[in-house]
Amino acid sequence: MPRPRLRPLWRRTTDMNAAARPEEPAAAARTGPGLARRLGVGDAVVIGLGSMVGAGVFAVWSPAAQAAGSWLLLGLGIAAVVAYCNAASSAQLAAVYPISGGTYVYGRERLGEWWGFAAGWCFVIGKTASCAAMALTFATYVTDVGWLRRLIALAAVLALAAVNYRGVTRTARLTRILVTCTLVVLAVVLVVLFTGEHQHQPATGTSVYGVLQSAGLLFFAFAGYARIATMGEEVREPARTIPRAITVAVVIAIGIYLLVALALLRTGDPASTAAPLAAAVDGVGAAWATPIVRIGAALASLGALLALIAGIGRTTLAMARNADLPTWLAAVHPRYQVPHHAELALAAVVGVLVLTTDLRGVIGFSSFGVLLYYAIANASAFTQPAGQRRWPRAVNVVGLTGCVVLAVTLPWRSAVVAAALLAAALLVRRFRTGRAGSARS
Repeated sequence: MPRPRLRPLWRRTTDMNAAARPEEPAAAARTGPGLARRLGVGDAVVIGLGSMVGAGVFAVWSPAAQAAGSWLLLGLGIAAVVAYCNAASSAQLAAVYPISGGTYVYGRERLGEWWGFAAGWCFVIGKTASCAAMALTFATYVTDVGWLRRLIALAAVLALAAVNYRGVTRTARLTRILVTCTLVVLAVVLVVLFTGEHQHQPATGTSVYGVLQSAGLLFFAFAGYARIATMGEEVREPARTIPRAITVAVVIAIGIYLLVALALLRTGDPASTAAPLAAAVDGVGAAWATPIVRIGAALASLGALLALIAGIGRTTLAMARNADLPTWLAAVHPRYQVPHHAELALAAVVGVLVLTTDLRGVIGFSSFGVLLYYAIANASAFTQPAGQRRWPRAVNVVGLTGCVVLAVTLPWRSAVVAAALLAAALLVRRFRTGRAGSARS
């Protein structure tokens, strides 16, 4: 039985690349005011890098190395391949559907309403947890006092939510500054580690499951390129800008992570500490650089948190526009042209999380939700016709398979909690749609 025609979530925009227009489906007017297109390729790349080259590059190596043992580079390679396939699928879709919402929109348009809802919900819960993780990571590098750490994390959430509230161009400018500082710090650290004394580490065993679990955990550090696609309504010439920005951001991030992994394996044991970069710098006799690492980790956490708030706000906006979340969240500020209700609600939820939770299990929880999100993106891209394709369908198949495999190999507690939240959301939506159908009849 053919799928009923869905009301399109987006309309044609005057600044789209003309080459993309013949492939656009017929579109109706979008509900509510639109967002301003102010970002170019450089801005979009910076926002993506601000999400990827964030706290993950300072914190994710320890759990990944514990799972992979001596095969950490293989786990990184698998994560990079899956990330690239996901980025290609997202870029291909975003060029045709240049509206806020990312895979929530793509899933609805290509697969059906329920798939879009599942993607949007996975993104929101996974990335909301990531916001709390970034805020707590920032606070951890600022102070060792437990109660003060939570207050500092809360202050960071409120401050960066205020920046987002004032407009996306301010977000891009501050993200550019934070990314630049982070890259400078990483460059200093890498020079110190590659010029330091090599320390031979004994080989440690692992299993195929351990390597795959490490890849799933390392994927947490790659997932920031989604922020570019979710902001598709705010970039100029989206059919050209989004694919270029996503590809450039992912390639740069892969190069940075590879250098960091090689440096860590050369100078120390990343599985032995929760702060492997700081430990490695100290291990080569460069204790003077330890404060630099702490400053870099704090700045990276802020950059990732800033971009996360922007991206989640846009996906929430898209879901609220279609009544998959309360329609109050679909409001766009008349002056700053940002989804201000969505960002205020997100700041409130993340504020509660940083005051009540800790970092344990958050990476696995976030990775599970985001991997399912990208699995739906790959399935959506697979259905696109030849005129909309920029990569072969094999890329979508590899991405979809990789996402599912990595998701099921993550720590089981994180996977079970995330799956339970998704199931609960689907049941609530089923109940609401059932009641709405009964009322109409």
